[in-house]
Amino acid sequence: MQAAELAILDWIQAHLRCGFLDAVLPIISWTCNHGELWILLALCLVAVKRYRRQGWTVALALVLDLVCCNMILKPLVGRIRPFAVNTAVELLTAPPLDASFPSGHTAVSFAAVFALKGAGSPLWKPALAVAVVIAFSRLYLYVHWPSDILGGALLGAFLGWAAGEIVKRRTANQDDF
Repeated sequence: MQAAELAILDWIQAHLRCGFLDAVLPIISWTCNHGELWILLALCLVAVKRYRRQGWTVALALVLDLVCCNMILKPLVGRIRPFAVNTAVELLTAPPLDASFPSGHTAVSFAAVFALKGAGSPLWKPALAVAVVIAFSRLYLYVHWPSDILGGALLGAFLGWAAGEIVKRRTANQDDF
């Protein structure tokens, strides 16, 4: 499995590396180093009464992701990152110090997307495009295995959906949330 995943990462390095992506993808990845992009979105939504339920749904998804991904799964799995296996790759970003599985950037992004979708926000569509680019950036930067990205996307989707269900049930009879 590791050989197949290295082949995918090496293909990306051999066929997609270019000056433009070398400049842009580290910045895109950086916007989500601690979920900042999605935290800012949640705060903006919570600040506007009309979108408050959507904002709280995203905020809950982010908290669920923090606990499940960063506090439980990453330490439990403890997977080594691909750049530590293939040390010949030139990193375009500082090497992350935590474990590789699942991708936190991907998980938090997909948690936000599915929270938006579950809350009925049309923002889920552009958020999905951003989440996909963030996920790809982690492969391009050689800091995650493809299965880390897949695991992060699935975990985030589930947590975003769960947050949507929790907020719906908790606020079903509240008009002024």
